[in-house]
Amino acid sequence: MPSLRHTLAPLTVGARVVVRYSLAGDGSTPWTDALGVLIDQDDDTLVVTTRTGDVRIPRAAVVAAKPVPPAPIRR
Repeated sequence: MPSLRHTLAPLTVGARVVVRYSLAGDGSTPWTDALGVLIDQDDDTLVVTTRTGDVRIPRAAVVAAKPVPPAPIRR
């Protein structure tokens, strides 16, 4: 199967991001998303703080990633 990994935009630590990644860890389906603040990254791993806690994502599992606007303010 050809690799489906794509990084849509550069990611900056401290930015709010959405990362689509493979649950199998290799870029294949099924996929899931992590939405939150990127708190750490290196050549092998991204760490995103979500509403439910920190998510460590192997770069090999990333299908797509991009920065997103700040969360709307709840009233």
